[in-house]
Amino acid sequence: MGAREVLNKIKWAGKEKLGDVRITIIHRGAPENRREIHGKNIIELGSGFMKVMMPEGETYIPYHRIIKIEVCGEIRYEKKHANL
Repeated sequence: MGAREVLNKIKWAGKEKLGDVRITIIHRGAPENRREIHGKNIIELGSGFMKVMMPEGETYIPYHRIIKIEVCGEIRYEKKHANL
């Protein structure tokens, strides 16, 4: 199951909320080339990207840049070989 499917399952399954999600993405130039996004900042889950509100404004994050998805501390998705 890919990152998009995991996020959609959380969004539509009903038990958990996207607001409970913490997503780690590849973000060049950030410490360790990683950045965290909180689920409450997700605006839209598109077909190839997620639209999020960042401090610098709305931005589109392609799903292939997601390296980890956690819900309340439990890892639901982790990319095995993230090229950093």
